[in-house]
Amino acid sequence: MATIEQTLTRLKQSDFRAKFHLSKKDKEYISQKGMDKIRSHAEDFIRTRLAPKNPENDGKQTPMRGHPVFVAQHACACCCRGCLNKWYKVPLGTALTEKQQEKIVNLLMAWIESEIN
Repeated sequence: MATIEQTLTRLKQSDFRAKFHLSKKDKEYISQKGMDKIRSHAEDFIRTRLAPKNPENDGKQTPMRGHPVFVAQHACACCCRGCLNKWYKVPLGTALTEKQQEKIVNLLMAWIESEIN
């Protein structure tokens, strides 16, 4: 199993994934809300939009912008179940476990932290 650092390095090698970056507005939002609140949002988004067995509007449930976590999801290939399957071999048609959700959130937060530092 790859570490977060190894995964981030691999994602940067993808032309599509590497094009995602936090905007000035995203960074200001993070500064205003704090990282704990952003993590809470990430946990909620993953639990409600990605974790169900058959997510509603799968493949279209994650906007490309509008929240730092949405941008991170696309940058980290955690935006839909198809990308999770392609990049991380997460089976389709099964609900994500709490452990899987935690790993996704940790990856998203690491990406966000790398963007603001």
